[in-house]
Amino acid sequence: MLSLSALRQVIVKGLESGLKNDASDAAIAMRQKWRLCEIGLEDYTFFLLSRLHNTHEAMGGTNWLADNLDTKKASSWNNPLRSLILGVHQLGLSGWKPGECAAIGSELTAWQEKGLLDKEGSEDGKRIWALRLKATLDRTRRLTEEYSDALLQIFPKKVQMLGKALGIPENSVRTYAEAEIRAGVIFQVSKLCTFLLKAVRTALGSQGWDVLVPRSVSGTLVQVETIVPGSLPSSLEGPVILMVNKAEGDEEEKVVFVTCEDEEQVSDIQKHAGKYMRLEASSSGVNLSPSSNDLDAVSFKKNLSSNGSSAAKGVAGNSSLRLIPLAEADVLTSGAKAAACSRLASLAAASNTVNGDNGVSASFRVPSGVVIPFGSIDLALEENKSTKKSTTLLQKIETEGVKNDALEKLCKQLQLLVSSLHLSDDIFDSIMSMFPDEARLIVRSSANVEDLAGMSAAGLYESIPNVSLSNPTVFSDAVTQVWASLFTRRAVLSRRAAGISQKDATMAVLVQEMLLPDLSFILHTLSPTEQDHNIVEAEIAPGLGETLASGTRGTPWRVLSGKFDRTVRTLAFANFCEEMAVSDADPADGEVHHLTVDYRKKPLTIDPKFRQQFSQHLGAIGLFLEQKFGCPQDVEGCLLGEDIYVVQTRHQPH
Repeated sequence: MLSLSALRQVIVKGLESGLKNDASDAAIAMRQKWRLCEIGLEDYTFFLLSRLHNTHEAMGGTNWLADNLDTKKASSWNNPLRSLILGVHQLGLSGWKPGECAAIGSELTAWQEKGLLDKEGSEDGKRIWALRLKATLDRTRRLTEEYSDALLQIFPKKVQMLGKALGIPENSVRTYAEAEIRAGVIFQVSKLCTFLLKAVRTALGSQGWDVLVPRSVSGTLVQVETIVPGSLPSSLEGPVILMVNKAEGDEEEKVVFVTCEDEEQVSDIQKHAGKYMRLEASSSGVNLSPSSNDLDAVSFKKNLSSNGSSAAKGVAGNSSLRLIPLAEADVLTSGAKAAACSRLASLAAASNTVNGDNGVSASFRVPSGVVIPFGSIDLALEENKSTKKSTTLLQKIETEGVKNDALEKLCKQLQLLVSSLHLSDDIFDSIMSMFPDEARLIVRSSANVEDLAGMSAAGLYESIPNVSLSNPTVFSDAVTQVWASLFTRRAVLSRRAAGISQKDATMAVLVQEMLLPDLSFILHTLSPTEQDHNIVEAEIAPGLGETLASGTRGTPWRVLSGKFDRTVRTLAFANFCEEMAVSDADPADGEVHHLTVDYRKKPLTIDPKFRQQFSQHLGAIGLFLEQKFGCPQDVEGCLLGEDIYVVQTRHQPH
């Protein structure tokens, strides 16, 4: 297998250069032979990987690997891991996401070579090794799924047309795409990955479930592709347990949230679709079982009545529309988000002298900022003579149903109108006086229907990173994009579900210094997983925080840290394929780079001392902010060099 990979790599390298226009027939024929040779090697790889997989099964399968890990005999994992590494390398040679394949191969090799340690920091070495490996295996499985999805998007229609034209039997046409996947190296890589994941889950004592928000509920089990208005049958009444293929969005208040990565369990769950079920989720596991008890329907109705947000916060009139320095921002003029940032700025100064109950410093910093207050959209509409048009559209949006695309069209019309507005010269000049000309900035939403108790609206409205005052057009466009995000279909329906009138919603804009972080985090000062007031839980991603806010596919680092002691427990290692980043040399044009991540170079993955110290620092900050704000908080921030910045905090739904 090693020789085959080396030979194929040489041939692929030779085939990278194109043929000259005047290439001879002999040269063309020889090139064709080389290509056929390369394809033949790929086909032989399929055969070898299949034999290797059968060998691993014959030696004892997943239980044998898990048992060996329990007895610290990690060497038994070497052959299946090496097989997977070579298989992923072959995918890269075939042209499927070579950068991603290289990163996965490097990680798997690093974890294999690192081997088992008795301890990693204060944590069990076997468990950390297994969690780290699991993160990369999940990333590998995602790679194979994306390949299959891409093939199934490309082939079926074209295969159907070609098959019909050639008179090929319908059954062969229908199964061609799936057969092509099963006949390729990707299928063997997927099998190896599933095999190793099952062994890792067994070693960790996991059933394939990940509990994000625990609780027990009952309801009718309904399977949907994604959560969008109209996806549920109109005849359905009472509480519902949704089985979702792809979860998008950010509202999770009073919603039990678990994920399952075991394909066999998913298949079993699908058999219960349409039945009344009980879901019990806790830190000890998940149980989904049939239930004839519909007492939860009463609880469901009660929750519905209390799940609405606080009413949209009233706003103060601001006829002169002066900019508001962050230190002076309040809820009435600037929204709850900007007001919280204002208070954070004052608390940051005090945090330098505070140690948490765990004896760790609670120090943090806050980026400087300024607020374009409520009323700015109305003033811009008035200057553009568009007030009447916007009012008419808003009235139609208020009453339009969701069963067709009429609401979507109305929302887009209003968004287009608002996006076409311009920031006044007076406002722009005032902002210029508060930041250096070349300062890199981020333009953030701060609506009066955002960051409220019962309605966080996290991720619902836009933030535009990486803009500068040196380019007035780009900066103005960023502000109007944030304004326009108030009228997306998602935002409109979110407010409608909460019983908030569309005319009552308005938007301020928070302009802050742009940070270029190494890590970004969301800190829950009451752990959603453990439901323990003595523990904070952090979700951490590489690079900019948009990775967490945008629902990017993948898993963040997840760690628990004690508020009153120095205990740290790692729940998961990150496996996002890409991080969003901006370098000092990049133009401030509202764009960010998407860089492939190699986690063997990330201290939070490989350095237990760094992981422990960073987690303890987050624990101290979490306790400090919870005490100052008087209730559990969801805190957003980042690590830049050795400094932790906090950029936002809101009431934590619990």
